[in-house]
Amino acid sequence: MTLDRRTLLALSVAAAASPAAAATGSDPLRNVVVVNALGGLNDPNFPEPPRPVLTPRILADARASGTTAVNVTIGYVAGPAEPFQASVAEVAQWQRLIREHAADLKLILSVGDIAAAKREKKIGVILGFQNAAQMGDDPGRADVFADLGVRIIQLTYNLRNQLGDGSIVPEGRGLSDFGRQVVERLNANRIMVDLSHSGTQICLDAARYSKAPISINHTGCRALTDLPRNKTDEELRLVADKGGFVGIYFMPFLNLSGHARAVDVVAHLEHAINVCGEDHVGIGTDGGTTPIDDLELYKAALRREHEDRKAKGIAAPGERADTHPFVDDLRGPDQFRKLWRLLAERGHKPARIEKILGRNFLRYAADIWGA
Repeated sequence: MTLDRRTLLALSVAAAASPAAAATGSDPLRNVVVVNALGGLNDPNFPEPPRPVLTPRILADARASGTTAVNVTIGYVAGPAEPFQASVAEVAQWQRLIREHAADLKLILSVGDIAAAKREKKIGVILGFQNAAQMGDDPGRADVFADLGVRIIQLTYNLRNQLGDGSIVPEGRGLSDFGRQVVERLNANRIMVDLSHSGTQICLDAARYSKAPISINHTGCRALTDLPRNKTDEELRLVADKGGFVGIYFMPFLNLSGHARAVDVVAHLEHAINVCGEDHVGIGTDGGTTPIDDLELYKAALRREHEDRKAKGIAAPGERADTHPFVDDLRGPDQFRKLWRLLAERGHKPARIEKILGRNFLRYAADIWGA
């Protein structure tokens, strides 16, 4: 399915949305749809609360960033909690938050909802999982999650689950029989099949088996930085050939030093475009838009978080106690405008930059969710 004319018009704002106007206006994002295929609505300056919380600052920073819609990670990822119960509980918590902040937020169930969020000057919230362990032994749970408003489900996190192997499992087991059943149910429910964090074989298997295009919503390019959280050209090319979507993250895995810079994000975007074509590449930052106020103070929290991830066995190669889970010079509410400027300086035309910042996700989402 392609975006119909009505949806495209709804996502544009008359002549001001033309590439020339966007390029010369004071704010290049004013009339641009920005979709973060994996991000967050959080404040890293405080300990993570036991339940999701939205403060005025979080909402203000998200608005200031120009974000139109963001896929927020909810539900079970790793740890001792019962996956299904934890996931259902957090879906309910986010549904309540969206209702309580109806003036600022809009639940995204279709591409039309993203158009409405842009028109209504709201932040679209896409509910997504970064693990499918919550399926238990019942692929029919995909029906439950679809009815609850979940629109993206990642098949694995870094470790092995009943569907196959995550990116740090040495055996690299591919898509299991149960995994194939889950993919079938996700397809039937028009839920995005996300292969971020997956091992290479399960990614290739799922891309070939799925009746709908799949996505890798937040990753880097292994050809540039040889770490398991990044994807091989074979994976990237197959996902694109099948009509899918690849989002490049703002994460330390873009540079072997563990301290990625904006120039690394641009390099990985350009490599992905060379492999996939310009219609299949976007952004999935894996972070929010509220910046850290005191980076030196935050380093202690990062060390504790790293030790916790190591204890759980989910830390990936490339993660260290001194790495930053973000791009140092691409943080805060100005991150997408800065990326626009950097891409423009590299010679990328406004039309291509608009694709990267959101239109390619919209094209893919229309194929999965409908317009």
